[in-house]
Amino acid sequence: MEQAKGFPKNFLWGGAAAAMQIEGAYNVDGRGLSISDVFTFDPALDKKHWLDQWHMMTHAQVKEALDPNSTKNYPKRRGNDFYHRYEEDINLLAEMGFRCFRTSISWTRIFPNGDETEPNEKGLQFYDKVFDALLAKGIEPVISLTHYDMPLYLVTEYGGWKNRKLIEFFVRFAETVFTRYKDKVKYWITFNEMNCVKHHPFVSAGIIEENHPNLEQDKYQSAHHQFIASALAVKACHEIIPNSQIGCMISYLLLYPNTCNPDDVLECQKEERVSFFFSDVQARGYYPSYTARMFKEKGVVLHKEPGDDEILRDNLVDFVSLSYYMSNNASATADQHAKASGNLIGGVKNPYLEQSEWGWQIDPKGLRYALNNLYDRYQKPLFISENGVGATDQMNPDGTINDDYRIDYLKKHIEQMREAIEDGVDLFGYTAWGPIDMISASTSQASKRYGFVYVDQDDLGNGTLNRYKKKSFDWYKKVIESGGEVL
Repeated sequence: MEQAKGFPKNFLWGGAAAAMQIEGAYNVDGRGLSISDVFTFDPALDKKHWLDQWHMMTHAQVKEALDPNSTKNYPKRRGNDFYHRYEEDINLLAEMGFRCFRTSISWTRIFPNGDETEPNEKGLQFYDKVFDALLAKGIEPVISLTHYDMPLYLVTEYGGWKNRKLIEFFVRFAETVFTRYKDKVKYWITFNEMNCVKHHPFVSAGIIEENHPNLEQDKYQSAHHQFIASALAVKACHEIIPNSQIGCMISYLLLYPNTCNPDDVLECQKEERVSFFFSDVQARGYYPSYTARMFKEKGVVLHKEPGDDEILRDNLVDFVSLSYYMSNNASATADQHAKASGNLIGGVKNPYLEQSEWGWQIDPKGLRYALNNLYDRYQKPLFISENGVGATDQMNPDGTINDDYRIDYLKKHIEQMREAIEDGVDLFGYTAWGPIDMISASTSQASKRYGFVYVDQDDLGNGTLNRYKKKSFDWYKKVIESGGEVL
């Protein structure tokens, strides 16, 4: 009998974070305001409100964020203070045996407004120190060029990614960091979860949703500009760093038909294509045929410049990366009351799946299905850039944190990764989301924790910021030591 493949010896085990959620120091060493600095947290309001601003940014909220005298609570401006504690945090990652660490470069540390012609040297120096510290511990940096933190100035002065001028600004930023870090970083991702522009245009593209007269048009025009910017970044990366690998990333929210009714099956296919479209363009190099009807039904008319199609065709990504947290059901007729309570982007509750504390449906086998689906579609190497479960971890009187639910979640997903590799999928890395507790992207809470390391900070920023190992810390260390064999 042929021996099971298991994980490759050079598999990149690690964890993932984002500059906007960990760094803090939002006004230090020349950094400018980014869109992440606009999001507030008010414990007097309910969870629905915290999520609403993620999907519906208002002009008043942007205006107040620009006021230096605002008294609102802006958690992402604090992060978990990685900016000042990166050495301590990287030592913890090294102790777990990380082979890679995915994070992002804060665009506004390098170009504070986004449209400058010369970079901020202090910002560049910070990432020199971070990458040097990682490499000294044998940890490979995997770097996203932008992760939900474009310069706020590009929103207020240029209208966000609907403005084609942002392609020029982004490419200048990309070429700057490629040149600076060409000897330190060989794995890159262009845009974090690019397909999520369809759910939160402000977060993804700097489009303020409130009272927008033609939101669908601007969403997809922005996406086109990001496709061109991404392709030009791929071109620059290959030219500046010949041995580099640069990929795209989507948020993979796996969908099942809610029933075997053909209407549900067709609805599922239709909804899936709206997401696959984003990786299709970057991995295949052209707009798939189904987008013609999709744009017609949405009333979208894309404006392309001469040469755009050739740019997309000639600059394909080397790999496809994905975040995977949960699955949903798609229904052509479902009552909205049947929606899963925590689903960020809609979907019908699946009676066969358990839910996390935040109402996200837990579906480890769905990850195997997703990996097979993507690999069948593109025949390109895959990288899991995010996976994890948020929970309100509690510290015991003796200082321990028993997060067995996190171990169970990750164990079951890693088992299915191994199954996918046995199925023939070329999977070369896995970065669990949020290895050191940080600020939640969607709700801006510190109490929604993903990490192997507990950070003493509450939702209002109170606490010592001291780091404490959770039970999952030693568990994940053993997973990495064993190459995924000991779970």
